[in-house]
Amino acid sequence: MKPLGLTTRKYGLLGHVRGTPGISFSELARRSRITVQSAHTAVSGFVAAGLVDDGTAQPGAASTLRVTAVGEQLLARAAAVVAGLDAEFAARHPELTEGLRAELRRMTFS
Repeated sequence: MKPLGLTTRKYGLLGHVRGTPGISFSELARRSRITVQSAHTAVSGFVAAGLVDDGTAQPGAASTLRVTAVGEQLLARAAAVVAGLDAEFAARHPELTEGLRAELRRMTFS
C-alpha cells in the first residue's frame, strides 16, 4: 500500500466512504474506531488529494462524503495489490489458507 500513498487505516477509511456514500464524520469515526477529530484530519487529506468530495452545503452543516473518480481508481489499484498479496500468501501457505477457509465456512454456517 505504501507505494500507493495509503496505509491500511487510510485504505479502510476510504473503503468506508465508498461503501456508504454520504457517510457522516461521526459514523466514519465509529466504523473505523477512531475519534471524529482523526476522521476529519484523514478526510481533509483525502479531499486535498482529490480522493473524496465533502459535499457540505454550508459551514456547520452535516457533511456528505463521497469518493471521487480519482479515489475509485486508487481503491481499485489498492484492491489489486491486496489480491496479489492474498494470492502470494495462498501459494506459499496452502495448508494455512485451507484451514482459514474451513474456519470461515464453519463460522458462517454455524
